[in-house]
Formats: sequence, C-alpha cells, structure tokens
Amino acid sequence: MTYVDTSVLAAYYCPETLSRKVQVRLGQLDAPTISPLVEVELHSAVAAKVRRRELAEADARRILSLFQVHLADGYYRIVPIESREYQLARSWIGSFKAPLRTLDALHLAAAFANDLSLLTADKVLVRSAENLRLRCELIA
Repeated sequence: MTYVDTSVLAAYYCPETLSRKVQVRLGQLDAPTISPLVEVELHSAVAAKVRRRELAEADARRILSLFQVHLADGYYRIVPIESREYQLARSWIGSFKAPLRTLDALHLAAAFANDLSLLTADKVLVRSAENLRLRCELIA
C-alpha cells in the first residue's frame, strides 16, 4: 500500500505539469493512504495558489470541496500521526543523516510506521527517504 504525500495530491486536484501522470498513478493504487497532515498541507497549498493568483478563489473552493467529498466517500485511507510518529521523526532528524524538514519527517514516519511506501513529487523528500533506506517512489 502507498502513502500519498501532499505534492502528489496538489497535482491531482490542481492543474500542474504533473497532473496527468499523478491521475494515472493514483488510479493504479488500491488504497491510497494519507494522514491529517496531508489534509492540512493540501489546504495550505491551494490557499498559496490563490494568493499567487494561480487559482481563482471559486476554483480553489471547488477543489477543496471535491477533496472533502473524496474523504467522506472513503477514497483515502487515513492513518494518524501520533506519538510514535513524532518520536520516529525526531530520531531521524537528530541522526543528521538526511536533510529532513520537520513535516517531511512526519510524512516519512507515518508511511514507515504503517508499512507503506511513499509516493511523492518532491525530489528532496525522495533523497531523504533514500538516505534513511525507506521505500519511496518519485513521480517526475
């Protein structure tokens, strides 16, 4: 099973260069899995696109509404980020082996703790995952 990070969902719901590739890849997954962190980050990414005038506010509301429908319909499996994931993220950051950003470490911890492979469009996150020998796939 696969943990889908925010960079992938942003390309799925918003028009981006990778949107077509992401749509195909997500369609191949049995149970795409996210965490509440992905939910918050997707809202942040859409809001940033509105502020940069890449998306009209009406389109942003439509995108977030569709995402909420997908959540309600159970399209995504949701795994929590709890104490063990925070401890794991802290441990990896403190190992100094990877250039981990805080939220990236939490995404990796959520995937690892639930025995999931990470699907991302973030090259920096892939390098961190590889440094930690975690399963990941880059959509590029």
